[in-house]
Amino acid sequence: MDSEGTIEPAVRTFHVIRSDTVAEPPPSGRLSISMRRSALGLGLLTAIGLFAVDMYLPVLPAIGADLRTGSDAVQATLMVFLITLGAGQLIAGPLSDIYGRKRTLYVGLIAFIIGSIGCAAASTIAILIAFRMVQALGACAVMVIPRAVVRDLYTGPSAAQLMSLIATVYSVSPILAPLAGGLVAETAGWRGVFGTMSALAAICLVWVSLGFAETRPQAARSGGELRTVLTGYRVLLGDRQFIGLALIASLTLAGWFIYAANSPFVIGEHFGLSPRLYAVLFALNSVSFVAASQFSARLATRFGLTRLVRGAAIGHFVTMGLMLLLTLAGVDRLVVLVVLLFVGFGLNGVIVPSTFVLAMGGNPAYAGTASALIGTLNFAGGAAAVALVAPFAHATPLPMAAGMAACSFIVFALGMVILRPGKLASNPASWDGERPTARRSATMRS
Repeated sequence: MDSEGTIEPAVRTFHVIRSDTVAEPPPSGRLSISMRRSALGLGLLTAIGLFAVDMYLPVLPAIGADLRTGSDAVQATLMVFLITLGAGQLIAGPLSDIYGRKRTLYVGLIAFIIGSIGCAAASTIAILIAFRMVQALGACAVMVIPRAVVRDLYTGPSAAQLMSLIATVYSVSPILAPLAGGLVAETAGWRGVFGTMSALAAICLVWVSLGFAETRPQAARSGGELRTVLTGYRVLLGDRQFIGLALIASLTLAGWFIYAANSPFVIGEHFGLSPRLYAVLFALNSVSFVAASQFSARLATRFGLTRLVRGAAIGHFVTMGLMLLLTLAGVDRLVVLVVLLFVGFGLNGVIVPSTFVLAMGGNPAYAGTASALIGTLNFAGGAAAVALVAPFAHATPLPMAAGMAACSFIVFALGMVILRPGKLASNPASWDGERPTARRSATMRS
């Protein structure tokens, strides 16, 4: 990093970040070309799992009709995917610490391609669910890596900037994926949607082969013993700050999963919109997430991550609580729902990337394992939230609004405890208004 605070142009070697380093001073906002390229590639990898969710949402009713099954069985394909995606990261994260990031990516992408092809060929809902599990196992290995790579190379506001750039890229998924899914389904049916997923994974496989360099050198890798893996989990599970921050991220995303599982039926059946218009509204919320995520990276350099997340958690709770109260009062207007969701998902864009950085900041020696636990909590929490709301879902806004408001309240309560001023002072990523000691900058390959 130069004297003005900008990130130096990347070189073709990697410098290992030692666990005793501290946060960088907040960057001035100018980012190197290599950092932007890295964010693009890592964001696309993160988006793989999200594409597997978002792209097929508009065709859920078509899947049910073609396979002659009800909406509850079709929603099971989403819940199984989320559960597998979450649980699989518990294995994929430590494996990337032991064997390196690149090798784990190869295995994950190949498994995802196999699962996607199997889904496209499924003749029954049971076969579809089985291959969704295979697809999720591949996706978990791919999605766990980008967060670990960020922690391999950066911490503090620089990590927040890179994480926000990655969030911008993978947030294109809920913007474009439903639209793309609807367009593909019009010409190739719902099976063509899964074929498109396999093609996207193949593109990512080429990028990993040609454009991704290992960020976990042999000298920095954990031993291959089970004891090493268990030690990492024991350290992280005993870290109350880590668990609290991970739960904040998980429950924030759980509200999104409730929306993703219920909105196709609420928007399509209750309000009578077409799949294409539903995809437009879904994309609108993603635009809000992206814009807020990028704005939050700038705010973090001024106010600090903890204050930023705390304020966003308060705003999110107020917004989701208002949505629930208006729904209970009988306000059944699509425009009201759309506006409040737009604001709510924008606040999600502030909370999620910043909380990831805070949670990953305290245990650099177990970056892959920490990323795995965060991912597991995210998707397991999402699956649990969907399962809890599903028995009450009847294509009306109330169950969806109640579930999202409940998640926002828990996030608010956790934020008031975990993010109190000075609570995270020992966390290298928790720069909160005081310019800390500069550490050696790490760079990524161009």
